[in-house]
Amino acid sequence: MDWLIWTGAVVSFLGLAGLVWCILIVVRARRARLPEDEMRARLAVVLPLNLAALLLSALGLMMVVVGILLG
Repeated sequence: MDWLIWTGAVVSFLGLAGLVWCILIVVRARRARLPEDEMRARLAVVLPLNLAALLLSALGLMMVVVGILLG
């Protein structure tokens, strides 16, 4: 089950990288001091990406745990 552990670690890392990317997008938007409507529009785009990255990270961690339990 080593393959499941390593695959889960890679998936989890990709999810973590996605979360960091979402954070950087929001920080850039805040530094730009955009009007409220435009800021809400940008955050509305980032929200689904953030949730997808969080799901990917959680799935990766689940894969690691299952691989450890089965190995």
